[in-house]
Amino acid sequence: MRLKTALLGAAAAAVLAPAAFAGRGDDGHVNIIYWQAPSILNPYLSSGTKDIESASLVIEPLARYDQDGNLVPYLAESVPTVANGGVSKDLTSITWKLKQGLKWSDGSPVTSKDVVFTWKYCTDPAGGCAELQKFDGVKDVKAVDDLTVKVEFNEPKPVPYGPFVGGQSPIIQAKQFENCLGAKAPTCTDANFGPIGTGPFVVTEFKPNDVIQMKANPNYRDPNKPAFATLTFKGGGDAASAARAVLETGEYDYAWNLQLAPDVLANMVKGGKGHIVAGFGSLVERLMLNMTDASPNLPADERSTAKHPNPILKDKAVREALSMAIDRPLLVKIGYGEAGKPTCDLVPAPKNYAANNTSCMKQDIEGAKKLLDEAGWKPGPDGIRVKDGVKLHLVYQTSTNAVRQDFQSLIKQWWKQIGVDTELKNIDASVFFGGDPGSPDTFQKFYADVEMYANNFDGTDPETYLAQYACDKAPRPETQWQGTNMVRYCNPDYDALLKELSKTGDLAKRGEIAKKLNNMLTVDSFSILPLVDRGRVSGQANSLGGHVMNTWDSELWDAANWYRIK
Repeated sequence: MRLKTALLGAAAAAVLAPAAFAGRGDDGHVNIIYWQAPSILNPYLSSGTKDIESASLVIEPLARYDQDGNLVPYLAESVPTVANGGVSKDLTSITWKLKQGLKWSDGSPVTSKDVVFTWKYCTDPAGGCAELQKFDGVKDVKAVDDLTVKVEFNEPKPVPYGPFVGGQSPIIQAKQFENCLGAKAPTCTDANFGPIGTGPFVVTEFKPNDVIQMKANPNYRDPNKPAFATLTFKGGGDAASAARAVLETGEYDYAWNLQLAPDVLANMVKGGKGHIVAGFGSLVERLMLNMTDASPNLPADERSTAKHPNPILKDKAVREALSMAIDRPLLVKIGYGEAGKPTCDLVPAPKNYAANNTSCMKQDIEGAKKLLDEAGWKPGPDGIRVKDGVKLHLVYQTSTNAVRQDFQSLIKQWWKQIGVDTELKNIDASVFFGGDPGSPDTFQKFYADVEMYANNFDGTDPETYLAQYACDKAPRPETQWQGTNMVRYCNPDYDALLKELSKTGDLAKRGEIAKKLNNMLTVDSFSILPLVDRGRVSGQANSLGGHVMNTWDSELWDAANWYRIK
């Protein structure tokens, strides 16, 4: 409650007042702004949050997570468990039943064949699915009848809620995507830009990296929803202009990810048009250290691949020294205030899975210098360290955002103090998080030594999130540069421990394993350097009702319930 108390504007009380919900389309138009513009509406071809969340207005999973992290049915009748017979007693299968009468937005029936197809689409080895970890351990997906689908696992799966659960794993229509399997997936522009869905809205126009126009889905399962007839999803700009458009001018109804200094937000709230909605989940701002060589001297299809280790960052002493030089509490104070906490962990929540490491909390410039000295990195005449003829020069990239550029500036200064020459690069967020296999500037391609961003996981169990760093999840040309293991970390012991996690049902033991996995990535190998446990902070118009902030799924998870307060 502390975060909400600190950030909520006085006008927030207005949205808490009960109001009668309108019929479908009765409340006219609603405006949403994400300063990171969507570039595609297919989550299976992008790891970018802005793509996943905009798509969640159109395509949906069988179940998703509510604001408390509870699993709730969406396209499914109920959530399968061992108790209700939906999960087999030996934990090797889970059977989902679709709600009766579900229709795609084109009026055709939703069937189990669409669910089976979605699995085949994502697991095609030539497709480069960005959410492949959701289907780890799946042996087969079968249509039992038109409304029943059975997911079979290679071995007992105590937590079987990876496939088709959460905003990152929605169901796509088999008919629309049937010619988009494998290497053809990125070429299906019409389907990727305008998926036929089951969600509350339908795409009428999509301009990538700019704006999406939508209308109410005439075949949405609740005949009275959504209350808004049309929706504009504007992308681009920056966090400040997005916040201003909701909090000061009232031009927009919802602004996502207001990554701004707390005093800036507090002043904007005084505009009286909107308020802040916020909450902590598992969102972590971090530095990703490229374990492979991104040198432009290499052929394009060999940069940032396992063929070439990073000549500097392969040295653990360098990675550890980079972490030691950072003052995380100061970063939080400058960038987030009460909307952030310094962290050494990639998984800061829920409590059962949080390792609560503190070793990185205190900046140690002198210790970092000593570590580099001992590792043979000696200062040159210009103060920049050199070893075996290799200069300690790093390219550090992130998306364009005022807070992130402040972080870059500070970190560059700290690294200079220990003898590191840092070249800063910032990229438009729509491009950086876009996933275009032809672009050199995506966070998946990672043509740099260090990159900074934040993401989190669906729900309250981090298994599929930690599975992102398995050896086979590294983006590479063979996967259309899709994948989730951005750092190209590859450790057989890590992969073996992931397998153990997938077979463990006891909650306490799952927590122990997850903490070990977290530590292998962070305080043991220093492949990932967590910086800030970020609260989700967004802006909402005082006239918009029906929304509940959700840190465990898409923020737009309840858009069907939104209405205009009159």
